[in-house]
Amino acid sequence: MLKFNFSVKNRMGQRVSNIIIGGRDRADAERKLFQMYRHCTILECAFRRPEEKTWHAAELEDALSATPE
Repeated sequence: MLKFNFSVKNRMGQRVSNIIIGGRDRADAERKLFQMYRHCTILECAFRRPEEKTWHAAELEDALSATPE
């Protein structure tokens, strides 16, 4: 699922930033956005890359056998 970062102006004229919505594509994300913020105006939309997890789970045996320094 892709993630999009929206900044919108709501119907009262207030700016709402950093609304992150996941979707199959931008049209799907906009559809979900308009369900939450009816009659809003999109000011910005940025594609947000999914962050890859670089950490790995440690093995239980490695954690138990490690000696504190």
